[in-house]
Amino acid sequence: MKMEKGPAIAIVLLVFCCLGAITDADYKLYKDPKKPLNKRIKDLMRRMTLEEKIGQMVQIERTVASPEVMKKYFIGSALSGGGSAPGPQASPETWVDMVNDIQKGSLSTRLGIPMIYGIDAIHGHNTVYRATIFPHNIGLGATRDPQLVKKIGAATALELRATGIPYTFAPCIAVCRDPRWGRCYESYSEDPKVVKAMTEIIPGLQGDIPSNSRKGVPYVGGKKKVVACAKHYVGDGGTTRGINSNDTVTSNHELLRIHMPAYDDSIIKGVATIMVSYSSFNGVKMHANRDLITGFLKKTLRFRGFVISDYKGIDQITTPIHANYTYSILEGVGAGIDMIMIPFNYTEFIDGLTFLVKNKYIPMSRIDDAVKRILRVKFIMGLFESPLADYSMTKHIGSQVHKELAREAVRKSLVLLKNGESADEPLIPLPKKASKVLITGSHANNIGNQCGGWTIQWQGQSGNNTTGTTILAAIKNTVDPETKVVFVEKPDAEYVKSKEFSYAVVVVGEPPYSEGNGDSLNLTLPDPGYSTIMNVCASVKCVVVLVTGRPVVIQPYLAQIDALVAAWLPGTEGQGVADVLYGDYGFSGTLPHTWFKTVDQLPMNVGDLHYDPLFPFGFGLTTEPARVE
Repeated sequence: MKMEKGPAIAIVLLVFCCLGAITDADYKLYKDPKKPLNKRIKDLMRRMTLEEKIGQMVQIERTVASPEVMKKYFIGSALSGGGSAPGPQASPETWVDMVNDIQKGSLSTRLGIPMIYGIDAIHGHNTVYRATIFPHNIGLGATRDPQLVKKIGAATALELRATGIPYTFAPCIAVCRDPRWGRCYESYSEDPKVVKAMTEIIPGLQGDIPSNSRKGVPYVGGKKKVVACAKHYVGDGGTTRGINSNDTVTSNHELLRIHMPAYDDSIIKGVATIMVSYSSFNGVKMHANRDLITGFLKKTLRFRGFVISDYKGIDQITTPIHANYTYSILEGVGAGIDMIMIPFNYTEFIDGLTFLVKNKYIPMSRIDDAVKRILRVKFIMGLFESPLADYSMTKHIGSQVHKELAREAVRKSLVLLKNGESADEPLIPLPKKASKVLITGSHANNIGNQCGGWTIQWQGQSGNNTTGTTILAAIKNTVDPETKVVFVEKPDAEYVKSKEFSYAVVVVGEPPYSEGNGDSLNLTLPDPGYSTIMNVCASVKCVVVLVTGRPVVIQPYLAQIDALVAAWLPGTEGQGVADVLYGDYGFSGTLPHTWFKTVDQLPMNVGDLHYDPLFPFGFGLTTEPARVE
């Protein structure tokens, strides 16, 4: 059959035009990494329904985050709450599979917006079995070493990525002004200057912000880095009597002088998210404080990342908690919180926020602000290009390199408070060669006690909850092979007197705890801490190693103690303790918090008129490494 030339060309052109139209329809600018960030955000936003936008503002617990739920409700984020894992002692591969499974639900939605998975990795990847557990922040504050903290951030980022997780709710940049607070160990120091210096962990986690980057714009440097979260905004370390989530009663000037500087610094360093505090400021719940969230954080400090609530944080806006959830949504979202850590009753939140927007109680501009911020972080971190993790980084969990870094951090965090009766007769460094030495105390042979709260479980737990080196094992590794090491956890005085020990190391401290469960108005050690000190130190030269999350009552026992070491909560690498006790390295740590004489003095911080400490802020004896004969 012969066809005329003209019609044939017309048909061909028509086919090409149709193909072109299909290609244009398929092309989604927001999926093109070569396009400018703001154009990608704008393109995606114009395609989104209200339902899809509200979904982005929702963060739910992994136990309810099935692929079906992620798809149906367009959920923007999932998390592991404290201790929430895919199984006991779950492998990194199991974590990757779980995160990817949830992610596939998000990717199957109409627009394919990936979810972001978050977890509390606050002293290493602390929910994961065999992960490297670094000293808690109070110990890192004692190092006064921001570059060390930056390296810890980078190591933690690698271990997070090893499990497919790109977001950590850390660092805590609280300024703990009262050690009675159960979160004091999450604070680097009572001094805002020390806390501000330690925000160097943020470029460790996220990567160094490019020199030409605009102030306040979040930055995450690729697949080996993670999204960080400065918390808890603001004043969480200044509550009355140190009670967790209590009211911080102070002037605007003092809030800005003490509690705000580290936030300003975090924003300059490109922090991608900021978490709001459970606490109040002069009677106003921070989760409902529009002046400080929208007014100061977003407008004055020009923060461009997203603001996230704490766990069930908006529920606490009312008393009793969750008494009027619609009101809590109105106040929390209205204050400027962009992502809500719900974590379970997501339909209640979605229905409530949808009602408030449709009835014009919350303007659409507030929803758009929240979603733009969330999408900005997701685009900047490369989540659209690489939403799924693989097993290529699982080798980083508990790697030898990270363990060595943690051991170095332990060495530098220890503070020597007393060393013999005088400088002329120091007890430390201890001799490696001795006939028989006694190691004793509840914390000498206990990884869980050594790591403290936020380790495997939310509250932590006593016992061997993960792998590591106990202080007892570290001492055995360090002393001369001929030295007999005897371990008795709770010796009585007669036993100690009768055995003719060369010296004793007494390792006692606080049990693991976190948040409000750690609030303490008396700051005493539980039994048999003090009786162990007295039973041992009455009869033999003794070093007392305190494993605690803060300064504790020690003054009544100080005269009996020959040498005293504040070891804080050193984590899994107890070898770092033996390294300095036995003189392979010198002591160099200095107190990040004032050590009080009695709790009646509290709160008491350096610079106060009534300052009369047992050991002042910044105190710390030093030793030289022992010479090898």
